[in-house]
Amino acid sequence: MLRLGERVIVIGDSLEQNLPIGGYGYIIAYDRNNDNIFDYVIRVPKDNKHYYVPAIDIELEEVLLHEEAARVEKEALIDFALATKNEELFRRVMNGEASPEPDKERDKEVQSREEFIKQIGLKAWI
Repeated sequence: MLRLGERVIVIGDSLEQNLPIGGYGYIIAYDRNNDNIFDYVIRVPKDNKHYYVPAIDIELEEVLLHEEAARVEKEALIDFALATKNEELFRRVMNGEASPEPDKERDKEVQSREEFIKQIGLKAWI
């Protein structure tokens, strides 16, 4: 549930009530009537109106900005990978895979008993 006074962006108009899609507004009240489809009352300063809206028609401005930043970052990485012909980076960005960690691969190697004793001796000597 969103807090009162938070800035929201209208992202849809599911009930066709001529909401200003893409415009911003502020949450001024909750609609607590169980018989009603609306969740919030928002104030849109540009239109100088109040609107009753369901939760699916609005989104926090902060969330939308984070999504846009992630999209721009992904596009920039794709452009960089294509410009430098870095196929590994391109595939990783396109598939959404995390970068492999070399520490885990190194830990998987099993040392022989002699190598282990040799390393302990070297550390003790230092």
